[in-house]
Amino acid sequence: MPALTIKNIPDDLYNELKHVAEQHHRSINSEVIVCLKRFLFPNKITPQERLNSIQTLRSKITPDIITAEDIDQAINEGRS
Repeated sequence: MPALTIKNIPDDLYNELKHVAEQHHRSINSEVIVCLKRFLFPNKITPQERLNSIQTLRSKITPDIITAEDIDQAINEGRS
């Protein structure tokens, strides 16, 4: 397995990393790996899950709240 050396870590970053590692009962090395995985490989959702989320959001939108006239009026007010 490859190894990585990180140099010149700011003290505040190192101290926070150490604190978080202690809270999670991990070594600093393990905590760094977890942080990197969370950042580089965020939770991916399937296309179907994304579609379901979009459909749920769309169902909460009330159609025709803003009319074309409202948009035109807002544009015209912004130009004055």
